[in-house]
Amino acid sequence: MEQTDTSGPDQHSDSDGRSSRWRNWSGFWLLGLCNNFAYVVMLSAAHDILKKQESGNTTLTAPGTLSVDGGNSSNSSRYDCNPVSTAAVLLADILPTLFIKLMAPFFIHKMPYGYRVIFCAIMAATSFLLVSLSSAVWMSILGVIFASCSSGLGELSFLSLTVFYSRDVLAGWGSGTGGAGVAGAVLYALLTQVGLTPRVTLQIMLVVPVAMLASYFLLLDPPPSLPQWRNREAEFSPVDSEERQRLMDETDEAEKSTLEERHTGPLTFTEKLHTIKGLLKFVFPLGLVYFAEYFINQGLMELLYFPNFFLSHAQQYRWYQTLYQVGVLVSRSSLCCFKIRKLLALSLLQVVNAVLLLLAVKYQFLPSAWLVFIIIFYEGLLGGAAYVNTFYFISKETEDRQREFAMAAASVGDSLGIALAGLAAFPVHRYFCSL
Repeated sequence: MEQTDTSGPDQHSDSDGRSSRWRNWSGFWLLGLCNNFAYVVMLSAAHDILKKQESGNTTLTAPGTLSVDGGNSSNSSRYDCNPVSTAAVLLADILPTLFIKLMAPFFIHKMPYGYRVIFCAIMAATSFLLVSLSSAVWMSILGVIFASCSSGLGELSFLSLTVFYSRDVLAGWGSGTGGAGVAGAVLYALLTQVGLTPRVTLQIMLVVPVAMLASYFLLLDPPPSLPQWRNREAEFSPVDSEERQRLMDETDEAEKSTLEERHTGPLTFTEKLHTIKGLLKFVFPLGLVYFAEYFINQGLMELLYFPNFFLSHAQQYRWYQTLYQVGVLVSRSSLCCFKIRKLLALSLLQVVNAVLLLLAVKYQFLPSAWLVFIIIFYEGLLGGAAYVNTFYFISKETEDRQREFAMAAASVGDSLGIALAGLAAFPVHRYFCSL
């Protein structure tokens, strides 16, 4: 563990540094909240509207939950599970994000940050409108895709954006993304609980993309080095390149190396591949912790049902999800207090959680849902800690010239782990539901 490090590439004078750091921390907190909040809320409403469209029934399930209590009377499984795994929903949610995170880091630098933020806000607003106004299943699914694209592009862009600010904005971003799960579910539940329909609730949520724009354009204090409206490559003109080549031709090998080290132009494709190779020590633990985490959430959580508990099956599932989000919020907000460098240890602890709960589903040896509540909260703590510490140490240990690309490229780790968890959850869910 380490002490808090607020060093970064762009520092203001002492007179206004404190105010600027506070604005930037708050701005990234709101960007994290808006980027994930829209996704969480839209998916909850999409599930409600899809259920209504498919069943023709105006009675909607609780936000963000599957109807594990009802409509399942024909299910003879001792686990009281849905015929289709919740992993099906997970894969529909994560695949567009995964595709963007795999491809975008290689070309997204050609789009200045201002345009990226506007594009993400438009995509999020479109997802809200599509789902709220949908009259067919395909429109709701298209809304899910738009939300997934907005969230994926926003995450890799905002993580890259942190390299232009002091490193403590990563704590703001992490805390905001952690708060989105809790705040999104609570606000959607409250608005629908007071009598608003999911459609009207979604239309109210159009304020979220507006808040994202306000956070970026009004709250953040951008440094002069930030390529907000201009392509980074435009800063390196052909004249500069020719002059640099002339200097290189006139120097010996030692001086060439010095000039190369000072070169600050865009990374070549080969350099990007080399950077990715160096990121594997971060991406693998991040992917592993998210694989185990979402294998629990989508493959096992619904099956951890205690019939004699005072909460119904749906209520138990809802509390599992809530406590998981609270754990994520707490750990993603912990970066300002302490750092954890042993990322692989966090991953292995999460794998132990997954194995323990898999055995608990198989042999049903856990005595009460209270114990599962503690384990699920602990699961959220591990996942959130792995996320924020991974990107903190990438930011700290990556060379300046590679840092912006590295932050974007490493974001594929969690999405890849989630997608693989969704695939693995299908046969596991099918096996237990067939018993």
